[in-house]
Amino acid sequence: MGVTACISGVAHTYMAAEVLEKTCKKAGYNISVETQGALGSENHLEENVISDADVAVIIADINIEGVERFSHTRIVRCSIAHFLKNSSHVLQAIEKIRNAPPNAELIL
Repeated sequence: MGVTACISGVAHTYMAAEVLEKTCKKAGYNISVETQGALGSENHLEENVISDADVAVIIADINIEGVERFSHTRIVRCSIAHFLKNSSHVLQAIEKIRNAPPNAELIL
């Protein structure tokens, strides 16, 4: 599962969400993506989705709302610019952290 958010909450938030969905689906991952943009939070991740997830991917240039929801989840974090230029790094990080203990965090 993932969350995307940018400073203005418009184009890059949704662009990152689309690329994250396509990249993860191509790699064989099931993914749900919440966007936190100018219109508020869309596709809000339900508690059961979060608790069932192996990894949370947070692609954001701002602090996301509700980050405490992921306190018991492995997290991969990166900026939107880094992700859009290097989405393969995020996939590598997901693979790397999947077997880490809960609460592990990898920042790219």
